[in-house]
Amino acid sequence: MPYKTIAASKIEIAQLMLPSNTNFGGKIHGGYILELMDQIAFACASKHSGSYCVTASVDQVNFLMPIEVGELVTMKASVNYVGHSSMVVGIRVEAENIRTGLIKHCNSSYFTMVAVNDSGKTQEVPGLIIRNKKEAKRFIESLKRREYEQKKQADLKSINRDINSQIELLKSHRVQVAFQ
Repeated sequence: MPYKTIAASKIEIAQLMLPSNTNFGGKIHGGYILELMDQIAFACASKHSGSYCVTASVDQVNFLMPIEVGELVTMKASVNYVGHSSMVVGIRVEAENIRTGLIKHCNSSYFTMVAVNDSGKTQEVPGLIIRNKKEAKRFIESLKRREYEQKKQADLKSINRDINSQIELLKSHRVQVAFQ
């Protein structure tokens, strides 16, 4: 399987935010932004892998700043990590007030995408050629996020195995335990 540079699959899109994309508060709906992010993650991962890709997970979406109607939203995506058939696509979302030129960082997130063949089975993806320390840092950060996620899943499974030993934790929170 060949190796590809990160630059070979980088994608950037820009879209003007319209009134039809607003929530009840008059800001651009977060679900709409997530839809755009999923599209660019798909395009980036497909470009890297040369195959159809599906979204396996989305790692922590924090909406840092609201996006206004009339702002130009730019999304930048790159493959930060590759496994056997999976890729982590990092996405940065910025909104620009086109009248003032002010640009604000609104969101960053990581989409895990999986390459699949025509039968829906996972397929191997090209490796990454890492050309600088920034790309190396992003790959290592992806490794660390995967480790943290695996640890979190193990911790949650341990709660399910022995919930009785965990009930004591509830006493320091705003809950009332109404069972024995």
